[in-house]
Amino acid sequence: MIDTTLRGLNRRSVLRYAAAGLAAGPLLGHAQSKDWPTKPVTMVVPFPAGGGTDAFARPLSAAFSKVTGQQLVIDNRGGAGGTLGASIAAKAAADGYTLFMGAVHHAIAPAMYPKLDYDIEKDFVPLVLVATVPQVLVVNPQKVPENDFKSFLARVLKNPDKLNYASAGGGTSHHLAGELFKQQTGAAITHIPYRGSGPALQDLIAGNVDMMFDGLGSSATHIQSGRVKALMVAGAKRNAAFPDVPCAAEVGLPDYTVQTWYGIWAPKGTPAAAQTRAVEAIRAAGATPDAQAVWAKQGAEFSPFTQRQFGQFVSAEVKRWAQVVKLSGAKLD
Repeated sequence: MIDTTLRGLNRRSVLRYAAAGLAAGPLLGHAQSKDWPTKPVTMVVPFPAGGGTDAFARPLSAAFSKVTGQQLVIDNRGGAGGTLGASIAAKAAADGYTLFMGAVHHAIAPAMYPKLDYDIEKDFVPLVLVATVPQVLVVNPQKVPENDFKSFLARVLKNPDKLNYASAGGGTSHHLAGELFKQQTGAAITHIPYRGSGPALQDLIAGNVDMMFDGLGSSATHIQSGRVKALMVAGAKRNAAFPDVPCAAEVGLPDYTVQTWYGIWAPKGTPAAAQTRAVEAIRAAGATPDAQAVWAKQGAEFSPFTQRQFGQFVSAEVKRWAQVVKLSGAKLD
């Protein structure tokens, strides 16, 4: 399970990297002025603005500029469950000036899309796993009056196919989280795919859909404002940022473990020196106080994984989600 793999992501690890990053920050801005990056770096984000990936990409971009003196330009390329942007990034020049910020969705995609024109394990070089956050079941307060998970589930089971759930697109973790929910509860709910979690959340807030399985990072501010209501956090423990929201294990779903994670890759062939400097810069950016505050507010953790460990993690995730997809019977062209 993901949370077992990431059990080492504790506060001590974060603080250790924060200290290292803060020390490295001024050096990056100075030492790399004659080397990478000598111009703005583009980071392809394969979802529309306002979604979960953006919630981490934009503050990381701002921090990156501070520690390197160069801009990290966000290029949102939404569509096809994040695979369109991934395809564009895979074909970009491998010169160190194009990065790709993907997510758990890109470990699911190989099993969902049989005709992908890229391979997340072969056409990219893993750099940094920048954030992990649990999935959360959020509902529209007007459409779902229940304030606790068990009462909500009782109504869902009594009214098959009456409620629907939004996702960031077919084959995303939001979609598969819904499929897992159906498998483990026996619920019959209708999937409504969008072109990203941003548009999906907006329709949830507007009352055009009933519910959503979303990464806590993108839903956090809406939960705090009351625009959406959180009924359950996936996994075996509550999240420190939302201690009043019960976890799946508490509501009778001990095996419902889904986390959304976000990572940064470079196109295959990117020079090793540029890779090393990119990793240093990203870590330093993620360790700044401003970035750390954003991560904490969204209940997220920054991984201490090395490049190799991140790659191994992705490979394990590809295999894990292939089994989930097989059991669900879901498939896209």
